[in-house]
This record gives sequence, C-alpha cells and structure tokens, in this order.
Amino acid sequence: MNSIVIGRYLPGNSWIHRLDPRTKIILTFVYIMILLFANSWGTYLVAAIFLVGVIYLTKQPLNLYWQGIKPILWLILFTVILQIFFTGGQPVLWQWQFIKVTQPGLINAIYVVIRFVLIILMSTIMTLTTPPTSIASALESLLGPLKKLRVPVAELALMLSIALRFVPLLMDETQKIMNAQKSRGMSFSTGGPIKRAKAVVPLLVPLFVGALQRALDLANAMEVRGFKDADHRTRYRVLAYHRADYVSGLVMVLFIIIFSLINLIGW
Repeated sequence: MNSIVIGRYLPGNSWIHRLDPRTKIILTFVYIMILLFANSWGTYLVAAIFLVGVIYLTKQPLNLYWQGIKPILWLILFTVILQIFFTGGQPVLWQWQFIKVTQPGLINAIYVVIRFVLIILMSTIMTLTTPPTSIASALESLLGPLKKLRVPVAELALMLSIALRFVPLLMDETQKIMNAQKSRGMSFSTGGPIKRAKAVVPLLVPLFVGALQRALDLANAMEVRGFKDADHRTRYRVLAYHRADYVSGLVMVLFIIIFSLINLIGW
C-alpha cells in the first residue's frame, strides 16, 4: 500500500464506518479546533486518550496510521527545530551565539509534535472510514445555507471529492514511475541534494501527462453520463442521522467538558 493514507478509503463495518459522514466531518473539525486550545500535559493526555478510543473503534490496522504520519515527518521536524532554537524564555538550557535552547522552547516543541500527530491521525481516521463521494455529499449538505449567498457549494464539494480521490491515485502512479526508473538504473537516494533534485525531473513529465490524461478521461466520462449541473443531481444514497450519530455527539460534548475543566485547572 502507498504511504499516502489521507484520501484513501478502506471499507469496513465498524462503529466509525457506520456514522453519518456529516457527523464525522463535524466531530473532526471540533476536535482539531479544541486541540488549538491545549496548553498543558493534562489536556494533551485527554485528547490522546479520546483519539486512541476512536482508533480502536475503527477496527483498522495500526500500521495504517503510521503510514499517514510518515509523509509529514519532515514538516514536524522543521517546526520542532524552529520551536527549540528560536523560542525565548527562561531558563536557558544551551546557547551558542544567537541560537539557544530554552525550557519553554523545548516544551513547546513537544506540544507541537503531539498536536501535529493528533491532527493527522484524526484526519486519517475520517478519510479511512469515509468514501470521498460521501465526504463531498456531507460537505454539500453542511454548506447548504451558503447557496443563498450564491456560493457554488455543489461544485466546490465535487471538486473536493475528485481531489481526495485522485491523491492516492497520483501517489500510486508516482510509485510505479519510480519503480520503472529504478529498473532502468536510476537512483533517487544517492548523491547530493542537486543530484537528487535532478533525479526527480524524469518523474514529473510522465506524472503530469498521466494526471492530465486522467482528468480528460474523467471529463469525458462525466459528459457521456449527462453530467451538466452539480446543483440538481439526484442521489442514490440519502444522508440521515441515526442513534450512533447522536451518541457520538454526546461523547464529544463530554470530551469537551473534561478538556475544558482540565484546561481551566491548568493540569
């Protein structure tokens, strides 16, 4: 399986799979917003325990979530370096000229790692358990009131659905091209940065050509099927809330209450 997990749906029959996609989008958004207010070990611990429970309910292999984190390790590392070496405060643990490591900087770096990991894991859970078409339908439903402001909600939802569907496809295509280049003697892991950058160029041309061809094929397929207006499409599956969605909402409310209390106490 490709290392890019976000955007890839895996069928299942778990509690999370059966939730309405609108519920999963709302709960994911609320969870990420709540994380922005975490400022203590206790709040991050509660958030992590909540997420572990959700991961357990998905009934998916744990290695999938590691696959979702790997692609952004470089971004996490870069952010951690900035936090460690360029955050002021006292006491100073180490200093060399204008670069210094402070205790607040070290703590903030750890917080950043935890926050990044929790956000990526929650986003991965939503995409692993929700088909892209369901995500598009849910977004169209949630953003429905914006239609009164002449916002093209249906078109935006369709664009997002196509984008989510094509991310894993393009990554699979990239892996196939890399394997083909390696079989011809090309190396992507040796040499300096300039040589490695040049080695990427042979990947870009066939990748872009393949992407444009897929886009053209998709446009032709939609036209052949009579697709003209995203606003007045009929739907095979109608979204509806069930008891599990209300239970999930109550659990999220309980999590917010506990999180807020710990945040106020300052644990």
